[in-house]
Amino acid sequence: MNKLIAGSCCVLLLWATPTVATSIYRCSDEYGNLTFTHQGCPTDQAARVQEAVNQTPGSGKAVPLAKPIKRSKARQDVSSGSITVVGTQDDGCGNLITGSAKRDALIKQRVLPGMNRADVESAFGTPDSVTSRNGKVQYRYSNGKGRTRTVNFDQYGCVGGKG
Repeated sequence: MNKLIAGSCCVLLLWATPTVATSIYRCSDEYGNLTFTHQGCPTDQAARVQEAVNQTPGSGKAVPLAKPIKRSKARQDVSSGSITVVGTQDDGCGNLITGSAKRDALIKQRVLPGMNRADVESAFGTPDSVTSRNGKVQYRYSNGKGRTRTVNFDQYGCVGGKG
């Protein structure tokens, strides 16, 4: 008799598996940025409680994750053949050297006008001495044989010349 009751309880528990749901907060700030959290929203953000349902696999019909957006067919033909540059990256030194020329100079331990302090330190390491006059900086590197390399930077931190 006990086996029958225990078996029927097991069948009922396995048959009636509930769908797990939890409440989460949907927070939006003044710029429209959304954040989802369990803890609640900051006081300066609008809050809305949402129910999140986590269905178990095979518990029913498949639920689509998102509906595709219908696009209008009246799109403009953009095949004019010209390229429009919206913005370029500025390295702070006037873009005097390209990335490949800079990489080549770093590998060969050469100094080129247009390199910045980080580039020179990447090629030669920390300088042995640093002097600064009138906003211009000078790095000195000495090797063990009495030879010295001097690199001059302008007020913007770019290589102006080498001595």
